[in-house]
Amino acid sequence: MKLSAIKTINAKESVIYLASARNFSGKVLGLSDAASTYVESAMKNGEEPILVNEFNRFVVIVPVPVSENRTLFLEGLRKAGQKVQALCKTNKINGIQAEDKAAGTAGFTAFCEGFVLASYSFSKYFSDKKGRENYPAELKIKGDVRISELKAVTESVFFTRDLVNEPYIAMGVGELAAEAKRIGAESGIKVEVFSKKKIETLKMGGLLAVNRASKEDPAFIVMEYKPKGAKNIKPLVLVGKGVVFDTGGSSLKTSAGMTTMKCDMAGAAAVLGAMKAIADNKLPVYTVALLPATDNFLDAHAIVPGDVITMYSGKTVEVLNTDAEGRLILADALHYAKKYDPSLVIDLATLTGAAARAIGEYGIAAHEVNAGNFKFSLEDAGSEVYERLVWFPMWDEYGEMIKSDIADIKNIGGIDAGMITAAKFLQHFTDYPWIHLDIAGPAFLERNISYWGKGATGVGVRLLYNFAANYFNLEKPAAKTKKK
Repeated sequence: MKLSAIKTINAKESVIYLASARNFSGKVLGLSDAASTYVESAMKNGEEPILVNEFNRFVVIVPVPVSENRTLFLEGLRKAGQKVQALCKTNKINGIQAEDKAAGTAGFTAFCEGFVLASYSFSKYFSDKKGRENYPAELKIKGDVRISELKAVTESVFFTRDLVNEPYIAMGVGELAAEAKRIGAESGIKVEVFSKKKIETLKMGGLLAVNRASKEDPAFIVMEYKPKGAKNIKPLVLVGKGVVFDTGGSSLKTSAGMTTMKCDMAGAAAVLGAMKAIADNKLPVYTVALLPATDNFLDAHAIVPGDVITMYSGKTVEVLNTDAEGRLILADALHYAKKYDPSLVIDLATLTGAAARAIGEYGIAAHEVNAGNFKFSLEDAGSEVYERLVWFPMWDEYGEMIKSDIADIKNIGGIDAGMITAAKFLQHFTDYPWIHLDIAGPAFLERNISYWGKGATGVGVRLLYNFAANYFNLEKPAAKTKKK
């Protein structure tokens, strides 16, 4: 979708107005008396967008919700954006203007964001594209919206959704690495892709073990964005799980359980998208991304339950479930992150079914160790974009659940608290401020939800970008805030 700024509203073109239900005036908007009466009545009876057909154009009135809760206020306007986008598609409105009369800068930006995000579709593999056109083709914005930033962030979300929605046959390790290189070249990010030989030289035992049954070599992708004038000397390091397809290995999943496993690289895709958004908007934040990438298949060379492997850190791990592979490749990346003496490390992964079962698709299971006020800053960043965090404890007792009888640790705990024991496993490979985000619930949806759509959501991109842009402050870290 093309985004552009306009100074005045063209009375001959379709338009969206964000208006107050309390002080609505159809005459101010140029509506006829009959249309004004209709809209006033509709606004009293509900909060849904109101469509007025003036025959030569459409006028959409969006009642601005009244809420003292900023998080819900902004999210309500994003959802309104999705509803208006749906109206545009139904009525085949190819271009539309938008002006704010009541929402304010943040609210108007949220509305435009929801409108744009809802326009996404993944129609690449349909042989017949008829009826799959996107409407509108252009949104003209009159108001105080940072259009270049909105465009860069939404395009990064779409890029991430595309990566995750691609089938494994088209998005293996090689293709993922190629996308990282392409983004690096376009956005000014230094990219290095470690070959299998280098990974073997480094003795990244977790990544190599998961890759044993694959016909495609693993990759370890390192991205470095270091702009002049960066406000941080020690980098913000982002780590993403890049399992491009997960069969479960020797602990084989059912056929139904594999249906969506092309999405098991959603963490790596989100980090790629966030790096693109950060660099494209030229944020003054020194940022590093580490993406361990492989598939997880089964053949005679695959590791089996009971095997013991030696990790890049030197720790030994008893593998009791080969379907708990994500933590093995993340562990090598988290240990590698120590080389940067980072200010903070955040990892994203579709790591556990336990996280999805605990909070569903509505939030991200979060864990932290020594993150200090960064914890509250990230939480605030998530509330602002409605990618909300739910913090789980990291008590020592959970660590007892992954003690092994024959190695330093084992890769699973028990049937309880699976997302926590997974995080406790990863903690063994960190010695810096660290936050772990388990995005298994919201990363890939099997039903259509608002501007998220169906399939890949791109969750994590807006969260990480917003954190880097507005909340990652070393001199004045955020104090703990109370949410209304």
